[in-house]
Amino acid sequence: MKLPPLPLCLLLCLYIVLALLSITRAIITGNLDMFTLGVLPVLVGLVLKTSWAIWAVRIYTAIQTLGCAALGVTAILATHISPEDTRLFFAGTEIPLSLVAVTLVALLSFQWWVAFLPSTRDYLLVQAEADTPKNH
Repeated sequence: MKLPPLPLCLLLCLYIVLALLSITRAIITGNLDMFTLGVLPVLVGLVLKTSWAIWAVRIYTAIQTLGCAALGVTAILATHISPEDTRLFFAGTEIPLSLVAVTLVALLSFQWWVAFLPSTRDYLLVQAEADTPKNH
């Protein structure tokens, strides 16, 4: 059994954390949203090394990028309208919006990089081809 490349292993760890957080959030709030729970089918595809996993990662990353872009535009507009109301707090501590923006860009960039790495494609596609039965 061949281990996945290191960037893909890191992405799997990130997706496991996201999946745990999204499930916890869904249980606590009672609300399901596809933006966070969308990581579950992607994670399943990566763990099972399916042939569609590479496209699932790319599509999920594209959806995240669109969502973050919309959130960014909303944050910019809200900051111009009412700067005192656009503060972000976590556990009673104010987090600068610029730090959130830089973190989101870094996470999205990492996901795009891994999604289009040749080693990721090769690992998932070679594994999927090895799992398909040959008719001879």
